[in-house]
Amino acid sequence: MSEIFKAYDVRGIYGKDLTEKTVYEIGRALVDFLNCKKIIIGYDMRVSSEKLVRAFIEGANDQGSDVINIGLVSTDTVYFASGKLNLPAVMFTASHNPPEWNGIKFCRAGAVPINYDTGLKNIRMIIKKNKFKKISKKGKITQKDILKEYVKHVHSFVDIKKIKNLKIAVDAGNGMAGKIIPLAFKGLNIKISPLYFRLDGTFPNHLADPSKSENLKDLQKKVKKEKCDFGMAFDGDADRIFFVDEQGEIINSSLTSCLIIKRVLEQNPNENIIYNLVCSRIVPETIIKNNGLAVKDRVGHSYIKQTMRNVNAIFACEHSAHYYYKHNYSADSGIITALIMAEILSKSREKLSELLEEFKKYHKIEETNTKVEDKAKKLKEIEKIYKKKRGSKFNKLDGITFEFKEWWFNVRPSNTESLLRLNLEADSKKLMEEKKKELLKLIRG
Repeated sequence: MSEIFKAYDVRGIYGKDLTEKTVYEIGRALVDFLNCKKIIIGYDMRVSSEKLVRAFIEGANDQGSDVINIGLVSTDTVYFASGKLNLPAVMFTASHNPPEWNGIKFCRAGAVPINYDTGLKNIRMIIKKNKFKKISKKGKITQKDILKEYVKHVHSFVDIKKIKNLKIAVDAGNGMAGKIIPLAFKGLNIKISPLYFRLDGTFPNHLADPSKSENLKDLQKKVKKEKCDFGMAFDGDADRIFFVDEQGEIINSSLTSCLIIKRVLEQNPNENIIYNLVCSRIVPETIIKNNGLAVKDRVGHSYIKQTMRNVNAIFACEHSAHYYYKHNYSADSGIITALIMAEILSKSREKLSELLEEFKKYHKIEETNTKVEDKAKKLKEIEKIYKKKRGSKFNKLDGITFEFKEWWFNVRPSNTESLLRLNLEADSKKLMEEKKKELLKLIRG
Protein backbone atom coordinates (compact mmCIF):
# COMPACT_ATOMS: atom_id res chain seq x y z
CA MET A 1 0.00 0.00 0.00
CA SER A 2 2.85 2.41 0.78
CA GLU A 3 4.21 1.99 -2.76
CA ILE A 4 1.08 3.19 -4.58
CA PHE A 5 0.15 6.23 -2.46
CA LYS A 6 2.10 9.05 -4.11
CA ALA A 7 2.30 12.80 -3.42
CA TYR A 8 -0.66 13.70 -5.67
CA ASP A 9 -2.44 10.45 -6.48
CA VAL A 10 -2.50 6.67 -6.28
CA ARG A 11 -0.45 4.99 -9.00
CA GLY A 12 1.07 1.59 -9.70
CA ILE A 13 1.42 -1.40 -12.01
CA TYR A 14 -1.89 -3.21 -12.50
CA GLY A 15 -1.97 -6.70 -11.02
CA LYS A 16 1.24 -6.12 -9.06
CA ASP A 17 0.88 -2.93 -7.00
CA LEU A 18 -2.66 -1.98 -7.97
CA THR A 19 -5.25 -4.75 -7.75
CA GLU A 20 -9.05 -4.96 -7.66
CA LYS A 21 -8.88 -5.84 -3.96
CA THR A 22 -6.79 -2.74 -3.17
CA VAL A 23 -9.04 -0.48 -5.23
CA TYR A 24 -12.15 -1.91 -3.54
CA GLU A 25 -10.64 -0.91 -0.18
CA ILE A 26 -9.71 2.54 -1.51
CA GLY A 27 -13.34 3.04 -2.58
CA ARG A 28 -14.56 2.19 0.91
CA ALA A 29 -11.89 4.30 2.64
CA LEU A 30 -12.50 7.37 0.47
CA VAL A 31 -16.22 7.33 1.27
CA ASP A 32 -15.40 6.99 4.99
CA PHE A 33 -12.85 9.81 4.87
CA LEU A 34 -15.10 12.23 3.00
CA ASN A 35 -18.28 10.99 4.69
CA CYS A 36 -19.94 11.40 1.29
CA LYS A 37 -23.29 10.12 0.04
CA LYS A 38 -22.45 10.57 -3.66
CA ILE A 39 -19.26 10.39 -5.67
CA ILE A 40 -18.45 10.85 -9.38
CA ILE A 41 -16.22 8.42 -11.26
CA GLY A 42 -14.59 8.71 -14.68
CA TYR A 43 -11.89 6.66 -16.39
CA ASP A 44 -9.55 6.54 -19.35
CA MET A 45 -8.94 3.94 -22.08
CA ARG A 46 -6.31 1.85 -20.26
CA VAL A 47 -6.82 -1.91 -20.50
CA SER A 48 -7.27 -2.27 -16.73
CA SER A 49 -9.47 0.80 -16.16
CA GLU A 50 -12.91 -0.81 -16.39
CA LYS A 51 -11.92 -3.68 -14.06
CA LEU A 52 -10.58 -1.28 -11.45
CA VAL A 53 -13.59 1.02 -11.81
CA ARG A 54 -15.95 -1.88 -11.07
CA ALA A 55 -13.95 -2.70 -7.93
CA PHE A 56 -13.98 0.92 -6.74
CA ILE A 57 -17.73 1.26 -7.34
CA GLU A 58 -18.39 -1.91 -5.36
CA GLY A 59 -16.31 -0.58 -2.47
CA ALA A 60 -17.99 2.84 -2.50
CA ASN A 61 -21.46 1.27 -2.72
CA ASP A 62 -20.68 -1.16 0.11
CA GLN A 63 -19.70 1.80 2.26
CA GLY A 64 -23.04 3.52 1.60
CA SER A 65 -22.24 5.97 -1.18
CA ASP A 66 -24.03 6.31 -4.50
CA VAL A 67 -21.73 6.46 -7.54
CA ILE A 68 -22.34 8.56 -10.65
CA ASN A 69 -20.42 6.92 -13.49
CA ILE A 70 -19.62 9.44 -16.27
CA GLY A 71 -17.72 6.84 -18.30
CA LEU A 72 -14.75 7.23 -20.66
CA VAL A 73 -13.63 10.84 -20.32
CA SER A 74 -10.60 13.10 -19.96
CA THR A 75 -9.39 14.15 -16.52
CA ASP A 76 -10.58 17.72 -17.01
CA THR A 77 -14.09 16.36 -17.69
CA VAL A 78 -14.03 14.80 -14.21
CA TYR A 79 -12.90 18.14 -12.71
CA PHE A 80 -15.74 19.87 -14.55
CA ALA A 81 -18.28 17.31 -13.28
CA SER A 82 -16.99 17.72 -9.71
CA GLY A 83 -17.31 21.50 -9.97
CA LYS A 84 -20.63 21.55 -11.80
CA LEU A 85 -22.36 18.97 -9.57
CA ASN A 86 -20.45 20.04 -6.43
CA LEU A 87 -19.52 16.46 -5.59
CA PRO A 88 -16.26 14.62 -4.87
CA ALA A 89 -14.82 12.73 -7.82
CA VAL A 90 -12.17 10.24 -8.88
CA MET A 91 -10.49 9.69 -12.24
CA PHE A 92 -8.89 6.38 -13.15
CA THR A 93 -5.78 7.11 -15.21
CA ALA A 94 -2.01 6.81 -15.13
CA SER A 95 -1.67 9.77 -17.48
CA HIS A 96 1.58 9.41 -19.46
CA ASN A 97 2.83 6.20 -17.80
CA PRO A 98 3.38 2.96 -19.78
CA PRO A 99 0.38 0.69 -20.52
CA GLU A 100 0.83 -1.68 -17.57
CA TRP A 101 0.28 1.24 -15.15
CA ASN A 102 -2.95 2.67 -13.79
CA GLY A 103 -3.91 5.07 -11.03
CA ILE A 104 -6.51 7.28 -9.36
CA LYS A 105 -6.73 11.07 -9.09
CA PHE A 106 -8.98 12.36 -6.31
CA CYS A 107 -10.81 15.60 -5.62
CA ARG A 108 -13.32 16.95 -3.15
CA ALA A 109 -16.54 18.66 -4.20
CA GLY A 110 -15.81 21.68 -6.38
CA ALA A 111 -12.74 20.00 -7.94
CA VAL A 112 -10.57 20.73 -4.89
CA PRO A 113 -7.62 18.30 -5.17
CA ILE A 114 -6.73 15.72 -2.55
CA ASN A 115 -3.00 15.08 -2.17
CA TYR A 116 -1.04 13.00 0.33
CA ASP A 117 -1.07 15.66 3.05
CA THR A 118 -4.74 16.63 2.57
CA GLY A 119 -6.30 13.18 2.50
CA LEU A 120 -4.41 10.34 0.83
CA LYS A 121 -2.46 9.69 4.03
CA ASN A 122 -5.76 9.42 5.94
CA ILE A 123 -7.28 7.10 3.34
CA ARG A 124 -4.22 4.85 3.50
CA MET A 125 -4.44 4.76 7.31
CA ILE A 126 -8.13 3.78 7.25
CA ILE A 127 -7.26 0.81 5.03
CA LYS A 128 -4.25 -0.13 7.15
CA LYS A 129 -6.28 -0.16 10.36
CA ASN A 130 -9.18 -1.90 8.59
CA LYS A 131 -11.64 0.21 10.56
CA PHE A 132 -14.62 1.17 8.45
CA LYS A 133 -17.80 2.85 9.68
CA LYS A 134 -20.88 0.68 9.90
CA ILE A 135 -23.52 1.53 7.32
CA SER A 136 -27.23 0.83 7.21
CA LYS A 137 -27.83 1.00 3.47
CA LYS A 138 -25.70 0.22 0.44
CA GLY A 139 -25.31 2.82 -2.26
CA LYS A 140 -26.38 2.47 -5.87
CA ILE A 141 -24.83 3.28 -9.23
CA THR A 142 -26.20 5.61 -11.94
CA GLN A 143 -24.83 6.52 -15.37
CA LYS A 144 -24.59 10.14 -16.50
CA ASP A 145 -23.49 11.60 -19.84
CA ILE A 146 -21.99 14.97 -18.96
CA LEU A 147 -20.07 15.57 -22.19
CA LYS A 148 -22.63 17.88 -23.79
CA GLU A 149 -22.49 20.18 -20.75
CA TYR A 150 -18.69 19.86 -20.69
CA VAL A 151 -18.37 20.97 -24.33
CA LYS A 152 -20.61 23.96 -23.65
CA HIS A 153 -18.38 24.82 -20.69
CA VAL A 154 -15.06 24.66 -22.57
CA HIS A 155 -16.56 26.72 -25.41
CA SER A 156 -17.37 29.48 -22.89
CA PHE A 157 -13.64 30.33 -22.68
CA VAL A 158 -13.49 31.50 -26.32
CA ASP A 159 -15.58 33.14 -28.99
CA ILE A 160 -16.17 30.05 -31.13
CA LYS A 161 -17.32 32.18 -34.07
CA LYS A 162 -13.82 33.64 -34.28
CA ILE A 163 -12.12 30.23 -34.46
CA LYS A 164 -11.81 29.75 -38.22
CA ASN A 165 -9.62 29.21 -41.27
CA LEU A 166 -7.18 26.93 -39.47
CA LYS A 167 -5.73 23.52 -40.16
CA ILE A 168 -4.52 21.86 -36.97
CA ALA A 169 -2.69 18.55 -36.64
CA VAL A 170 -3.62 16.73 -33.42
CA ASP A 171 -1.79 13.75 -31.93
CA ALA A 172 -4.07 12.11 -29.36
CA GLY A 173 -1.51 9.37 -28.63
CA ASN A 174 -4.37 6.80 -28.61
CA GLY A 175 -5.52 8.55 -25.42
CA MET A 176 -8.68 10.36 -24.34
CA ALA A 177 -8.11 13.37 -26.62
CA GLY A 178 -9.15 11.01 -29.42
CA LYS A 179 -12.68 11.07 -28.00
CA ILE A 180 -12.83 14.61 -26.63
CA ILE A 181 -11.23 16.69 -29.42
CA PRO A 182 -13.86 15.69 -32.05
CA LEU A 183 -16.59 16.77 -29.60
CA ALA A 184 -14.92 20.04 -28.56
CA PHE A 185 -14.10 21.09 -32.15
CA LYS A 186 -17.29 19.80 -33.81
CA GLY A 187 -19.00 22.49 -35.90
CA LEU A 188 -16.04 24.90 -35.75
CA ASN A 189 -14.79 26.35 -39.02
CA ILE A 190 -11.42 24.57 -38.90
CA LYS A 191 -9.92 21.34 -40.20
CA ILE A 192 -8.49 18.83 -37.74
CA SER A 193 -5.82 16.52 -39.14
CA PRO A 194 -5.84 13.56 -36.72
CA LEU A 195 -3.08 11.25 -35.54
CA TYR A 196 -3.79 8.19 -33.37
CA PHE A 197 -7.37 9.05 -32.36
CA ARG A 198 -8.38 5.40 -31.80
CA LEU A 199 -8.60 4.76 -28.05
CA ASP A 200 -6.03 2.09 -27.24
CA GLY A 201 -4.48 1.66 -23.79
CA THR A 202 -1.62 -0.43 -25.20
CA PHE A 203 -0.27 2.72 -26.95
CA PRO A 204 0.71 0.97 -30.22
CA ASN A 205 2.29 4.04 -31.82
CA HIS A 206 4.13 5.79 -29.01
CA LEU A 207 3.63 6.48 -25.31
CA ALA A 208 1.13 9.24 -24.61
CA ASP A 209 3.89 11.39 -23.14
CA PRO A 210 4.40 14.51 -25.27
CA SER A 211 6.87 15.93 -22.75
CA LYS A 212 9.43 13.65 -24.43
CA SER A 213 10.51 15.05 -27.79
CA GLU A 214 10.75 11.61 -29.40
CA ASN A 215 6.97 11.23 -29.00
CA LEU A 216 6.36 14.40 -31.05
CA LYS A 217 8.21 13.31 -34.20
CA ASP A 218 5.10 12.04 -36.02
CA LEU A 219 3.25 15.27 -35.23
CA GLN A 220 6.15 17.39 -36.47
CA LYS A 221 6.20 15.48 -39.76
CA LYS A 222 2.45 15.78 -40.20
CA VAL A 223 2.44 19.54 -39.59
CA LYS A 224 5.12 20.08 -42.23
CA LYS A 225 3.76 17.58 -44.75
CA GLU A 226 0.18 18.86 -44.59
CA LYS A 227 1.16 22.52 -44.12
CA CYS A 228 -0.84 22.89 -40.91
CA ASP A 229 -1.05 26.15 -38.98
CA PHE A 230 0.23 24.32 -35.91
CA GLY A 231 0.11 20.97 -34.13
CA MET A 232 -0.89 19.85 -30.67
CA ALA A 233 -0.26 16.67 -28.69
CA PHE A 234 -1.92 15.37 -25.54
CA ASP A 235 -0.99 12.97 -22.79
CA GLY A 236 -3.15 9.92 -22.05
CA ASP A 237 -5.83 11.65 -19.98
CA ALA A 238 -5.69 14.89 -22.02
CA ASP A 239 -5.03 17.27 -19.14
CA ARG A 240 -1.63 18.30 -20.58
CA ILE A 241 -1.04 19.72 -24.04
CA PHE A 242 2.11 20.44 -26.03
CA PHE A 243 2.41 22.46 -29.25
CA VAL A 244 4.55 22.59 -32.37
CA ASP A 245 4.55 25.61 -34.68
CA GLU A 246 3.85 25.70 -38.44
CA GLN A 247 7.49 24.81 -39.13
CA GLY A 248 7.25 21.70 -36.97
CA GLU A 249 9.37 23.21 -34.18
CA ILE A 250 8.52 22.12 -30.63
CA ILE A 251 7.32 25.04 -28.50
CA ASN A 252 8.58 25.29 -24.93
CA SER A 253 5.57 25.40 -22.60
CA SER A 254 6.82 28.67 -21.05
CA LEU A 255 6.38 30.35 -24.44
CA THR A 256 2.88 28.90 -24.78
CA SER A 257 2.16 30.26 -21.30
CA CYS A 258 3.31 33.74 -22.32
CA LEU A 259 1.02 33.80 -25.33
CA ILE A 260 -1.97 32.80 -23.19
CA ILE A 261 -0.98 35.22 -20.40
CA LYS A 262 -0.90 38.11 -22.87
CA ARG A 263 -4.39 37.22 -24.09
CA VAL A 264 -5.76 36.71 -20.55
CA LEU A 265 -4.40 40.06 -19.32
CA GLU A 266 -5.70 41.95 -22.36
CA GLN A 267 -9.17 40.88 -21.26
CA ASN A 268 -8.54 40.95 -17.50
CA PRO A 269 -5.83 43.47 -16.49
CA ASN A 270 -4.33 43.65 -12.98
CA GLU A 271 -5.17 40.04 -12.14
CA ASN A 272 -2.99 37.55 -10.24
CA ILE A 273 -1.30 34.94 -12.41
CA ILE A 274 0.63 32.01 -10.94
CA TYR A 275 3.68 30.32 -12.42
CA ASN A 276 5.81 27.59 -10.91
CA LEU A 277 9.40 28.25 -9.98
CA VAL A 278 10.92 26.30 -12.88
CA CYS A 279 9.11 28.23 -15.61
CA SER A 280 11.31 30.45 -17.77
CA ARG A 281 12.12 33.96 -16.52
CA ILE A 282 10.14 35.23 -19.52
CA VAL A 283 6.91 34.12 -17.80
CA PRO A 284 6.97 36.54 -14.80
CA GLU A 285 8.43 39.23 -17.11
CA THR A 286 5.45 38.81 -19.47
CA ILE A 287 2.97 38.93 -16.58
CA ILE A 288 4.43 42.21 -15.29
CA LYS A 289 4.83 43.74 -18.76
CA ASN A 290 1.13 43.10 -19.49
CA ASN A 291 -0.13 44.62 -16.23
CA GLY A 292 -0.57 41.42 -14.28
CA LEU A 293 0.57 40.44 -10.80
CA ALA A 294 3.09 37.56 -10.85
CA VAL A 295 2.85 34.93 -8.09
CA LYS A 296 5.54 32.22 -7.87
CA ASP A 297 4.61 28.80 -6.48
CA ARG A 298 6.17 25.37 -6.08
CA VAL A 299 5.69 22.59 -8.65
CA GLY A 300 2.57 20.40 -8.43
CA HIS A 301 -1.08 20.73 -9.35
CA SER A 302 -2.43 20.48 -5.80
CA TYR A 303 -0.20 23.37 -4.64
CA ILE A 304 -1.01 25.50 -7.68
CA LYS A 305 -4.76 24.97 -7.32
CA GLN A 306 -4.70 25.85 -3.63
CA THR A 307 -2.68 29.01 -4.27
CA MET A 308 -5.07 29.97 -7.05
CA ARG A 309 -7.91 29.91 -4.56
CA ASN A 310 -5.87 31.69 -1.89
CA VAL A 311 -4.94 34.66 -4.12
CA ASN A 312 -7.94 34.51 -6.46
CA ALA A 313 -5.71 34.02 -9.51
CA ILE A 314 -7.32 34.05 -12.95
CA PHE A 315 -4.74 31.78 -14.60
CA ALA A 316 -1.78 29.56 -13.70
CA CYS A 317 0.82 27.70 -15.68
CA GLU A 318 3.49 25.06 -15.13
CA HIS A 319 6.59 24.09 -17.08
CA SER A 320 5.06 20.62 -17.50
CA ALA A 321 2.29 22.01 -19.78
CA HIS A 322 -0.50 22.18 -17.23
CA TYR A 323 -2.65 25.30 -17.73
CA TYR A 324 -5.17 26.27 -15.04
CA TYR A 325 -8.22 28.53 -15.29
CA LYS A 326 -10.10 30.26 -12.48
CA HIS A 327 -13.45 29.75 -14.21
CA ASN A 328 -12.68 26.07 -14.66
CA TYR A 329 -12.90 25.57 -10.89
CA SER A 330 -9.19 26.50 -10.73
CA ALA A 331 -8.41 23.22 -12.51
CA ASP A 332 -6.18 22.48 -15.48
CA SER A 333 -7.47 21.65 -18.94
CA GLY A 334 -5.66 20.72 -22.13
CA ILE A 335 -8.88 21.10 -24.14
CA ILE A 336 -9.58 24.68 -22.99
CA THR A 337 -5.95 25.53 -23.79
CA ALA A 338 -6.33 24.02 -27.29
CA LEU A 339 -9.38 26.20 -27.96
CA ILE A 340 -7.69 29.35 -26.66
CA MET A 341 -4.63 28.78 -28.87
CA ALA A 342 -6.92 28.21 -31.87
CA GLU A 343 -8.71 31.48 -31.13
CA ILE A 344 -5.42 33.40 -30.78
CA LEU A 345 -4.20 32.11 -34.16
CA SER A 346 -7.56 32.71 -35.83
CA LYS A 347 -7.56 36.38 -34.80
CA SER A 348 -3.94 37.00 -35.77
CA ARG A 349 -2.44 37.69 -39.18
CA GLU A 350 0.87 36.27 -37.97
CA LYS A 351 2.02 32.67 -37.93
CA LEU A 352 2.50 30.96 -34.58
CA SER A 353 6.32 31.12 -34.81
CA GLU A 354 6.05 34.88 -35.40
CA LEU A 355 3.69 35.39 -32.46
CA LEU A 356 6.16 33.63 -30.18
CA GLU A 357 9.19 35.60 -31.33
CA GLU A 358 8.85 38.32 -28.67
CA PHE A 359 9.18 35.72 -25.90
CA LYS A 360 12.30 33.98 -27.25
CA LYS A 361 14.72 35.75 -24.97
CA TYR A 362 16.31 32.92 -22.97
CA HIS A 363 17.64 29.41 -23.55
CA LYS A 364 16.11 26.68 -21.39
CA ILE A 365 16.92 22.97 -21.19
CA GLU A 366 14.31 20.24 -21.31
CA GLU A 367 13.75 19.00 -17.75
CA THR A 368 16.42 16.35 -17.17
CA ASN A 369 16.04 13.46 -14.73
CA THR A 370 18.84 11.53 -13.04
CA LYS A 371 18.48 8.45 -10.82
CA VAL A 372 19.95 9.25 -7.39
CA GLU A 373 19.58 6.93 -4.42
CA ASP A 374 20.30 9.47 -1.66
CA LYS A 375 18.51 12.57 -2.97
CA ALA A 376 18.84 14.62 0.24
CA LYS A 377 22.60 14.05 0.44
CA LYS A 378 23.13 15.07 -3.18
CA LEU A 379 21.03 18.23 -2.76
CA LYS A 380 23.12 19.25 0.28
CA GLU A 381 26.28 18.69 -1.74
CA ILE A 382 25.07 20.92 -4.59
CA GLU A 383 23.86 23.59 -2.16
CA LYS A 384 27.23 23.71 -0.40
CA ILE A 385 29.13 24.18 -3.68
CA TYR A 386 26.94 26.91 -5.17
CA LYS A 387 26.51 28.87 -1.96
CA LYS A 388 30.21 29.70 -2.23
CA LYS A 389 29.74 31.35 -5.64
CA ARG A 390 29.33 35.12 -5.78
CA GLY A 391 26.19 36.93 -6.84
CA SER A 392 23.72 34.14 -6.25
CA LYS A 393 20.21 34.24 -4.84
CA PHE A 394 19.17 31.02 -3.13
CA ASN A 395 15.83 29.55 -2.07
CA LYS A 396 14.42 26.19 -0.97
CA LEU A 397 10.80 26.63 -2.01
CA ASP A 398 10.96 23.36 -3.97
CA GLY A 399 14.29 21.53 -3.92
CA ILE A 400 17.09 24.09 -4.32
CA THR A 401 17.15 27.09 -6.66
CA PHE A 402 20.15 29.31 -7.38
CA GLU A 403 19.71 32.47 -9.43
CA PHE A 404 22.63 34.32 -11.01
CA LYS A 405 22.59 37.37 -13.27
CA GLU A 406 22.93 35.44 -16.53
CA TRP A 407 21.53 32.03 -15.56
CA TRP A 408 19.63 30.02 -12.96
CA PHE A 409 18.97 26.40 -12.05
CA ASN A 410 16.68 24.32 -9.88
CA VAL A 411 17.26 20.78 -8.69
CA ARG A 412 14.31 19.13 -6.99
CA PRO A 413 13.53 15.59 -5.89
CA SER A 414 10.79 13.56 -7.53
CA ASN A 415 7.91 12.87 -5.15
CA THR A 416 7.41 9.39 -6.56
CA GLU A 417 10.79 8.04 -7.72
CA SER A 418 14.51 8.04 -6.83
CA LEU A 419 15.12 10.90 -9.24
CA LEU A 420 16.51 14.41 -9.13
CA ARG A 421 15.04 16.77 -11.74
CA LEU A 422 17.21 19.51 -13.22
CA ASN A 423 15.81 22.68 -14.78
CA LEU A 424 18.21 25.33 -16.03
CA GLU A 425 18.08 28.50 -18.13
CA ALA A 426 20.67 30.95 -19.40
CA ASP A 427 20.92 34.14 -21.44
CA SER A 428 22.86 32.34 -24.18
CA LYS A 429 22.81 28.85 -25.66
CA LYS A 430 26.54 28.46 -25.00
CA LEU A 431 26.17 29.27 -21.30
CA MET A 432 23.13 27.00 -21.05
CA GLU A 433 25.07 24.03 -22.47
CA GLU A 434 28.09 24.78 -20.31
CA LYS A 435 26.08 24.97 -17.07
CA LYS A 436 23.97 21.94 -17.96
CA LYS A 437 27.13 19.88 -18.40
CA GLU A 438 28.51 21.25 -15.13
CA LEU A 439 25.39 20.42 -13.11
CA LEU A 440 24.81 16.99 -14.60
CA LYS A 441 28.42 16.02 -13.90
CA LEU A 442 27.90 17.01 -10.27
CA ILE A 443 24.50 15.27 -9.95
CA ARG A 444 25.72 12.07 -11.59
CA GLY A 445 29.15 12.05 -9.99
